[in-house]
Parts: sequence; structure tokens; C-alpha cells
Amino acid sequence: MLAGVLLMVAIGVEVVSTALLPKADGFTNPLWSAFVLVGYGVSIWLLTIVVRTMPVSVAYAIWSGVGTAIVAVVGYAFLGEQLGWLKVLSLAMIVLGVIGLNLAGAR
Repeated sequence: MLAGVLLMVAIGVEVVSTALLPKADGFTNPLWSAFVLVGYGVSIWLLTIVVRTMPVSVAYAIWSGVGTAIVAVVGYAFLGEQLGWLKVLSLAMIVLGVIGLNLAGAR
């Protein structure tokens, strides 16, 4: 239970950090670059705690897959990125893959 909550927090921190990457401007803006780097550090640290009780293959698949899908939505909603049918379909396959890994890991 706690691992799942920490994993969701890790994903949230990673998504925020990724959404801030444009503000870091190729790591030429020191303040935003620091926010991004600290955010990624916190996210990875939380992930290391999660894998104490959850298989790393499942935790990482959830972390990367859900994070990727949420970043795509954030990019569309807040960063002016396009979200066409192919991108939506591809993201749905990522989410289905994460679900499949969870089901396989539960056996």
C-alpha cells in the first residue's frame, strides 16, 4: 500500500520536473535547471524506496509508462503540444502494457 502511494508521488514529481524542462532552456537557466534536477533526484529516490517491496520491473514499468502518458496529457493541456489519434493510441498501448505487467507480476 505504502509502496503504491510512494510510487504515485514519485510519478507526480517526475511529471512536474519533466513539464519544467522547457523552462530550464537546455540547462542554461540555473533556477529552473535546479528545480528539474532536484525533482528528478527526489523521484528516483522515491523509486528506490518503492523497489524495496515491489519488483523493480513492475515499479519501473508503472513509473515510466504512467509518467509518459501523464506528461503527454500535460504537454497537450498546458504546453501547447499536439495530441493526435496516433499519439493517443500509442499512449493507450503503453497504459495497457503497464496493466499487463501488473497482472503478470501478481502471479
